Amino acid sequence: MNKLIEYINTYTSFNEEEVEALRGTFTVKTFDKKEVIFRAGKVSNELYFVTKGCVRLFYIADGIDKTAFFYTEGQFICAGESYTYNVPAIESYEAVEPSEILVFSKAAIEKLTLKVPKMEIIARVAVENELITSQKVIASFVTKSPEERYIDLLEKQKQLFQRVPQQYIASFLGVSPETLSRIKARVHKKIRS
Repeated sequence: MNKLIEYINTYTSFNEEEVEALRGTFTVKTFDKKEVIFRAGKVSNELYFVTKGCVRLFYIADGIDKTAFFYTEGQFICAGESYTYNVPAIESYEAVEPSEILVFSKAAIEKLTLKVPKMEIIARVAVENELITSQKVIASFVTKSPEERYIDLLEKQKQLFQRVPQQYIASFLGVSPETLSRIKARVHKKIRS
């Protein structure tokens, strides 16, 4: 709850009554490492907020598991197209490490938004952040080499290298684990020189 309030306070502030209304709208769920939180093929009717742990977004393409993104503490997760348009999702979410997630049902969010109109701001910002992040990932694949993407990840989210198995990082960067090893060796050699 504190992480969620911290997140909200960066955009707007809630009074005690609004915080109390918020408290009644979610359930807290814990997930073990490698436990699937949401699976492709289902229609999403929930939003998630990570309070502890790390979650990966992945797709299955030609039978191969491909990591698209990592979510850590203080981030919302939503299978956006499925949630908005009531269609089966094409993405899945899995806990990379033991994780604690606040789960908001669509119905609870709609009720909360009627009680606390400021929630509309939070919902909009969460969607905008997801869109901006997606655009940055796409842009990096179009404009940068795998080595440049690795350096970006190292500079912006270094903690992922301690939290996430290397095969997921390789998949996220669009390379094989062997290529990731070579990239790491080259980059660290340049850093040392």
